[in-house]
Amino acid sequence: MATQRPERFDQVNWEEVAGAGRFSLSTNAKGLLVTTIPLLALAAYDWLVLDERTPTFEPVGLNVDVPILDYMFAFTLLLFAFYVVLPLYQHPRLTKYYWREFRRNRPAVVSLVWLGVVFVLGLVGPLLITSPEQNVLHSYQPPVYLSVNAANAATCAGEVVDGMCFGTWQYPLGTTRAGKGVFAMLVNGFGITLKIGFISTFIAVVLGASVGTVSAYAGGWVDEILMRYVDIQGSWPTLIMYLLIIYTFGGRLWLLILLLGTFSWEGMARYVRSKALSISEEEYIKAINMSGASAFRVVRRHVVPNSASSIITDITLLIPGFLLAEAQLSFLGLGDTSVDSWGQIIAGGRDALAFAPWIVLAPGLVLFLTILAFNFVGDALLDALNPEAAAEAER
Repeated sequence: MATQRPERFDQVNWEEVAGAGRFSLSTNAKGLLVTTIPLLALAAYDWLVLDERTPTFEPVGLNVDVPILDYMFAFTLLLFAFYVVLPLYQHPRLTKYYWREFRRNRPAVVSLVWLGVVFVLGLVGPLLITSPEQNVLHSYQPPVYLSVNAANAATCAGEVVDGMCFGTWQYPLGTTRAGKGVFAMLVNGFGITLKIGFISTFIAVVLGASVGTVSAYAGGWVDEILMRYVDIQGSWPTLIMYLLIIYTFGGRLWLLILLLGTFSWEGMARYVRSKALSISEEEYIKAINMSGASAFRVVRRHVVPNSASSIITDITLLIPGFLLAEAQLSFLGLGDTSVDSWGQIIAGGRDALAFAPWIVLAPGLVLFLTILAFNFVGDALLDALNPEAAAEAER
């Protein structure tokens, strides 16, 4: 005999239909938890058991050390996999719709391909090409197929013809004053770019989305206090704060990422709040509240997921800002000189523009293309994910 189903709306057990209790976890959350536990165990073993001079995998015969920043980066990659990539796979029909709308913007498609190259090189490049060592005898070597006056290079690595030093494939994009290959530094810079983009964005999204949704849903004095704090932080001279903190604690990359993420979420909080306010006024939200659902459940299961389009489009504006901020601080000499970020390469070549412009041009061009790609992709995502907002903006 078939199971009897209730015919009236008010007789349906919606918790049973959803297949989840109040504190139940979705498939994506379970997958994230399962993969995060080994990562946390390895991090705890590295920090609590091994001393600072012992590489992480030395007990198993590998001389490989995992910095703290890499654990954070790995966690953000897991978040990206389970809450961006996997949902697209789980909902093929919706994914096809989004892709059909997205590919109407041809520059955005080309930009997405470029960002895919940046992503792959950022993950694989540093594993294949290690950070170059200094070789002052090969300083200011020109790129392949170019030549400079041999007097500008300490020792020419390529051929010398009529007093001109020609580039060699040993250094495809030339070298810096210290004799480091620009190509190898550039490839390692892709990895630094991913860490800045992923970790800083994760911090900003967590803070901005949390404050925005709680402020919109709670309302009253909670909304007033949170929004006034957002106004105060937004009006604070952030650059001066960066300078003070970096001058006090040093320009380490992890500190810069923490500062960028912590002091860059005000716009997202306002944007998410406005979106959440409109969602909170929907009839289905009122029905859920009348059914006795807790505020936490309403925010977690309904307000935040329906604000996702606003969060995703705002991310495409945050990441270019983070990359530019790192380049600017590095150009001012306030970045982490121990890493080969694009900003550090540009800063290292500013004094040699007259006779070695390739040091600045290569990372500068890559940085420009990456920021431009995010802008194109952001516009296309706005059209695909939130067509009503896009139509309103065109009026």
